Amino acid sequence: MKPYVLGIDIGGTNTVIGIVDARGAVIASASIKTAKHANIEDYIDDLYHEASRIIEANDAQDKINGIGIGAPNSNYFTGTIVDGVNLPWPTPIPLARLVSEKFGIPVAITNDANAAAIGEMTYGAARGLKDFIMITLGTGVGSGIVINGQVVYGHDGLAGELGHLIVKRNNGRLCGCGRTGCLEAYCSATGVARTAREFLEIRTEESSLRNLEIDKITSKDVYDAAINGDKLAQDIFEYTGTILGESLADMMTFSSPAAFILFGGLAKSGELLLKPLRNALEKNLMVCYKGKPKVLLSELKEADAAVLGASALGWEAKPLDAPAVPQASTLVVAAQ
Repeated sequence: MKPYVLGIDIGGTNTVIGIVDARGAVIASASIKTAKHANIEDYIDDLYHEASRIIEANDAQDKINGIGIGAPNSNYFTGTIVDGVNLPWPTPIPLARLVSEKFGIPVAITNDANAAAIGEMTYGAARGLKDFIMITLGTGVGSGIVINGQVVYGHDGLAGELGHLIVKRNNGRLCGCGRTGCLEAYCSATGVARTAREFLEIRTEESSLRNLEIDKITSKDVYDAAINGDKLAQDIFEYTGTILGESLADMMTFSSPAAFILFGGLAKSGELLLKPLRNALEKNLMVCYKGKPKVLLSELKEADAAVLGASALGWEAKPLDAPAVPQASTLVVAAQ
């Protein structure tokens, strides 16, 4: 077996590429902008160019065993992005086939949040846990569900889209998936910015956020205002954390995870988000679950968790004409 794999994490904003060895060390990494490419072919050309650059710089030519990709709304079984709601290109996209043909290397693909869960289970806060749910809080809200040490894929490879649980049944916000009221529309970084715009329109108190162009407010702007004591900004985090905590209480009822692990930029908001989240979670748990689930933050670098998880798929990637890749229970072992 060749000594390295490529792990690729495709996010709505950035794509991170890492060369990973069999011990799970990221030898080198690079990134490209995801959304700037007009079509998927241009994106794959840029991906190939940047990956080739770091491969050559680290004397890894002909040493890449396979490529593992974590991507939004991707199907582990078919290698296809079926509904990339935060990606700029029409779907479905046969991404595993396109990347494999470009690189000449076997490719396996899974949901980006599933990849992050595999990375966290192998190297991070979920080490030793067999039952947990990874929640990724970025441009969207993703999730990776692990039960008895295995990632849950469902019968069709598409299980675990908890970011699209409906949290507002009436008059909910339009989500990128086409439905209304999804968790992602409220508890992603973009959801926080949408809440800020709504609060600024319906409330009258002073806020430093009013000094910004309303359509360009970001979650980072809200965070900066909140830590500087801005009450309206703090209330936005209270609102966001409460919705997320209520949703985690619902998730608890179907798989009883030992922990929820939060990953992504919004998770870095600390107690601004975590305090209302924990309060809402405990308040809304069934009695039999009270006091049981932990809420943990990822212990891995933001880029590394998904890249390492994706890289585990790379060890098991098969040529395009080979049988389907093994089940998830083998993938964690492959990265250790």
